[in-house]
Amino acid sequence: MDKNLKIAVAMGGPGSEHQVSMESGKGVLKALLDAGCDAVELIVKDHEINVTEGIDIVFNTIHGTYGEDGEMQSQLEKLGIAYTGAGSANSKIAFDKVLSKEKFIEAGVPTPASEIVDVTHGFIMPRMSLPYVVKPPREGSSVGVHICKTEEEAEAAMRDAVKFSNDVLIEQLIEGPELTVGVLDGEVLPIVHIVPRGGVYDMASKYSWMSEDGATKTDYYCPAEFTPEVTKAVQDAALKAHKSLGVEVYSRVDVLLDKDGAPYVLEANTIPGMTATSLLPKAAAVAGYPFAELCMKIIDISKAIQR
Repeated sequence: MDKNLKIAVAMGGPGSEHQVSMESGKGVLKALLDAGCDAVELIVKDHEINVTEGIDIVFNTIHGTYGEDGEMQSQLEKLGIAYTGAGSANSKIAFDKVLSKEKFIEAGVPTPASEIVDVTHGFIMPRMSLPYVVKPPREGSSVGVHICKTEEEAEAAMRDAVKFSNDVLIEQLIEGPELTVGVLDGEVLPIVHIVPRGGVYDMASKYSWMSEDGATKTDYYCPAEFTPEVTKAVQDAALKAHKSLGVEVYSRVDVLLDKDGAPYVLEANTIPGMTATSLLPKAAAVAGYPFAELCMKIIDISKAIQR
């Protein structure tokens, strides 16, 4: 990478993942500075990004609202400023679980059966049989996600989900190992096996450093120990999902295995966590990309794209 590039690391954002994004941004900034790059901090607090003159590229570490849904990308495109990661159109599709589900189905990506519940004209319950998972379609990092096995749990979950939007995604519950697979410039990275100690991979399990005790709540295994056949099936499904969304540069695809070892893709994250201990960097390190090298590779690939 050209070390003379002036890089602004965008972090924070107006969404529910602001603090997580700050950690990602600080991680990337430190890695770039330690590698001798010309990088500066750019904290975003609302739905507008203010890039100082002379910046060659914005390294986007804003998870969820604004940074991952295509809004910031669209603003930067209008300003003619380069940025890392997926473009505005594909970011919008990937961030929307309803739109991405449609793309998965069109492309033949294995994904759980689903139902969209429209609550525009009043509260209604899903038709799908329990157990299932209730998800707001346009929130990240498990925000508003509920596993429902009883009618009482389902109603409480729906009451919560409708706070976020007028449509709610209901997915068949797949009970089995939770996995995530990074894709970098078309290369599938080793699988990360996620094992939450409390049994559910929720916000508290993902971000234990944010809790009062800071105790580890999840174990991660990379490369995941599966048969070559299962490993290939999972990686193939992840790559197919990534391609079906047209995502540029990189993503991290979340996958579940059922009891028979068949993979089911949940979603693709276009701005995955980017601290040195986050899941995409874990997998990249196993594949031979130390954290600073990963960050610089993302910049190189992104800089070459014509927006």
